[in-house]
Amino acid sequence: MKSLKILFAITLSTIIMSCEHKNTIGVQGHRGCRGILPENSLPAFKKAIELGVNTLELDLAISKDKKVVVSHEPFISRFYCLDPSGAEIPEEVDKLLNLYTMNYEVIKQFDCGSKIHERYPEQQKMVTYKPLLNEVFVMADSLNEHIKYNIELKARLEYDNVYTPEPKEFVTLVLNEIKEHHVFNRCNLQSFDVRILEEIKQQAPKMDVALLIDDDENIEEKLTKLSFKPEIISPYYELLIKSEVKDYQKQGFKIIPWTVNEVDDMKVMIDFGVNAIITDYPNKLIPLLKD
Repeated sequence: MKSLKILFAITLSTIIMSCEHKNTIGVQGHRGCRGILPENSLPAFKKAIELGVNTLELDLAISKDKKVVVSHEPFISRFYCLDPSGAEIPEEVDKLLNLYTMNYEVIKQFDCGSKIHERYPEQQKMVTYKPLLNEVFVMADSLNEHIKYNIELKARLEYDNVYTPEPKEFVTLVLNEIKEHHVFNRCNLQSFDVRILEEIKQQAPKMDVALLIDDDENIEEKLTKLSFKPEIISPYYELLIKSEVKDYQKQGFKIIPWTVNEVDDMKVMIDFGVNAIITDYPNKLIPLLKD
């Protein structure tokens, strides 16, 4: 009888620890909730908050008139946008509709929600536009004053002064918006471009930053490219193994993989004990964490 009581106690303890562990994993809505609503749009961010995400993940570009625009690409993508007349954007125009050469009032006229997205056929279609960062802050904070923001600055060396300003100006424009809306303590900034991360730490040493690791990169190698220790390592999820997750966390890093969309992969990341999961489908992940 005593052995059965001990076994029951161990089993119950394991279940409790598992539940507590699940409850500590954050849910980040990738581009809002791209799997079910048009990416980086106000409706997608609103839906993600309603679903219960902890953090909105989004991307930034800069317009000709120095507005901070929420967009994954620094151009109008023909894959999910239509021109102001509602027509398809021809392939030969691909990447030529450069946001950095267009004033925001022109950018806003493009419909980036009505076209069927080949990779996300279940995505609800609607007429919508690329919003400004300040619009996202105002809308999201009105729904949840505790919502957090994981904000990516889309930069590359070859984009400088072509698709984007140079890192110093880019970072300044973004930080100005964050400070103006008093959300500094609820933000982290992320980038694949280590120049951007170095600039962030120069201008705002207390800002948490995430080092993004692409699927063809090595985590350790990329860490050596920074002159400081980032608060967050954010790799493509298939680069992770469980033992390394624990090791990095012991070193003080948070581990936030992207972009985890299949339920089986979500379960693996939960088992690994990552700090948060970035997903296009928070409607799939949240029930797993509550189960």
